[in-house]
Order: sequence, then C-alpha cells, then structure tokens
Amino acid sequence: MEIRTIEASDQAAVLDTLTLAFATDPVTRYWWPGASDYLRWWPQVVFAQGERGFEHRGVSATERFEGVAMWLPPGVHADPARMAALDMPGTEEDEAIAGELRVEMQRHHPAQPHWYLLALGVDPRFQGRGVGSALLRHTLARIDAEGAPAYLEASNPTLIPFYERHGFKVAAVIEVRDVPPLTPMFRPGRA
Repeated sequence: MEIRTIEASDQAAVLDTLTLAFATDPVTRYWWPGASDYLRWWPQVVFAQGERGFEHRGVSATERFEGVAMWLPPGVHADPARMAALDMPGTEEDEAIAGELRVEMQRHHPAQPHWYLLALGVDPRFQGRGVGSALLRHTLARIDAEGAPAYLEASNPTLIPFYERHGFKVAAVIEVRDVPPLTPMFRPGRA
C-alpha cells in the first residue's frame, strides 16, 4: 500500500476522509450530535488543529485518500487563534465543559518533545483492510528513526487494542462530566 506525504493543496481530500472516518466517533459526535452541525464544524475544527502538520510534512494518506493520518511533530502546536476564530455556536455550559476537557488533555500531554497524532481516519468502506496500520507504520518509521516518542488520545475505546499493537500504552483515562472518555496513549522513543 502506497503512503505519501500530503501537501496543504490536498486539504479538501484529507478533510473529506477524516469527516467520513469520524462520523461515529463517540467524542466527536458528543460535540456535534446533529449531522448538519457535524458536517459543518468537524472539518473546520480538525483543520484548525492540524493545519500546521501540512507545513511540517506530518500529514500522510494512501494514494486515493482511503485513509489519512494527521501528525504534529515535536514543537509544533495548533494555533489557538485559529480555533478561537471559528466562533462555533454553543452555550456557556458547553464552553465550560470544553475548557475542563482542554485542561485535562493538556495535563496528560508529555512534557518532553513528541509527535502528536491528532487524527487517524479511514473511510468506512476501507476499514479492516490494514489501511490504518499502514498509515501508522509510515510515520512511526520516521519517528523511530528520530528516536522520538509519540502520543495520542484515543477517542473511541474500541481502537485501544489497535494502537497497543503499534506500541502505544494507555497512560490514563480522561473523564470530564458526560463527555465520552478519552484515553491518552504514549509510545516511548526507540533507538
């Protein structure tokens, strides 16, 4: 399976795949339970968070975008101004819950420089065919060559064994109010 690094010019294809892949994700759909809200806001949010991954060769995909991985390399972070500029609808309670979740997520992010897997998604038509594994292996080879650690938050508990097969270990479980649990997972650097 051919995996290639993706440029920002292909952002629409990347976002289309991730939108299909996360349509049943428990945490994502907690924030946007309605289909129209999900289809409007999820692509904007994932792009705002992962846009810098394009600049640093952290976004990869299969040849026809059956699957996509969006990584942020060490020292590269989402631009908070991009997220704030989205001006998403919501109540004060929604904002309070989102703030609590951000605090907990930040608390579990490794202090040392690391690669952060923001999103890994496979078009549902191609799930179960090794696409996600091929995408992970592609970037983990680069990460291992650097001897760097990797980190992610699994937003669907059914995916924890998948990530464990690729060397990630559960670091904690984040539970904030009625938000479905997020599972921070860490993969130490390999020399």
